[in-house]
Amino acid sequence: MTARVLVADDQSVVREGLVLLLGLLPGIEVVGSAGDGEAALRLVAAERPDVVLMDLRMPRMDGVEATRRIRAEFPDTQVVVLTTYADDESVFAALRAGARGFLTKSADADEIARAVEAVMNGDAQLDPGVQRRLISTVTALQVPPDASAPAAPGRSTPPEPPDAGSRPSPEPSSLAAARAAGGRGAAPAGLTPRELEVLRLIARGLSNAEIAAALYVSEATVKTHINNLFAKADLRDRAQAVAYAYRNGLADPS
Repeated sequence: MTARVLVADDQSVVREGLVLLLGLLPGIEVVGSAGDGEAALRLVAAERPDVVLMDLRMPRMDGVEATRRIRAEFPDTQVVVLTTYADDESVFAALRAGARGFLTKSADADEIARAVEAVMNGDAQLDPGVQRRLISTVTALQVPPDASAPAAPGRSTPPEPPDAGSRPSPEPSSLAAARAAGGRGAAPAGLTPRELEVLRLIARGLSNAEIAAALYVSEATVKTHINNLFAKADLRDRAQAVAYAYRNGLADPS
């Protein structure tokens, strides 16, 4: 299947170079190029490309706003950010706007081709350095479970002892199953043990094919599990899934 790609970059030399480079790659057809976000939005409306390679810093309408508008008005068109800027503010702004990929302009032709293919298949593709910083940021933001309910100053309230005849409540079967499958805590959003396994492998950066091989199932089965866990946890893409896994302590330690 040929991917129809639009290039948006305000620097003509970069834009023309990308168009030339992409035209040499098998399975990619360049349907247009734009020098700012407004022009990109107009071309998306006219050409309905599969993927937009989007710069962030552009005149008239920047890449973040253009991404937000494209994803809202043309949800079948995916956006891969290709930019010089990889600071946290730019990364999070682009991902919040709906970008499914984030690469720096140091990416080579193979990396760009992989990103285009990934987002067309419903996956996300992040520059390795960006993904590491994303994980570090999410991990640093984790709050201990009891941090939101500190004890009153100067007072310490010991837990009440259980009644003599009371017994601990039995662990819910879903939680027990999750623990048996290697979980370290409750399964949030009602995820099944298998969905938790898939989520952990996503957080490790595995593709659908690699997850299928690791679990000895088909890629179609993996996609079903991913669709289910995304729906249960209200996730939009793999980047959000990685953040969700680390935020909830579900990712395996590296």
